[in-house]
Amino acid sequence: MLIALGDRLGTTLRPKPLMLPDGNRVEVEGIDADGRVLVQLVSNQGAYKPAYRNKVMADMFKLLWLRDAAPNAERAVLLVTELIVQALGGWVGCAAADLGIEIYVFDGSRAVTLQQRT
Repeated sequence: MLIALGDRLGTTLRPKPLMLPDGNRVEVEGIDADGRVLVQLVSNQGAYKPAYRNKVMADMFKLLWLRDAAPNAERAVLLVTELIVQALGGWVGCAAADLGIEIYVFDGSRAVTLQQRT
């Protein structure tokens, strides 16, 4: 998933622990070499569970916080599987868009923007 998103964004993404200026250490599931793009993945499979929506919202909150807290961070990106798109219905998807969280969907081989899906 991370490789497909990196291809889509034109950068290499790797998991990495970050040490923030305040001394907090936090893991991100993907970050580019310059620390500008922060990525969280929600890759659940199988039957949809309402708890997946909580995971999406927690990851969105983490991305927003890190975008402000990490020195070079500019972009907050959430990559989800097809199953997880359900969690982005209603106000959750609207909030993500309003807050500037970029959302991509992994279709099994590539990452496409949520808005481009048909």
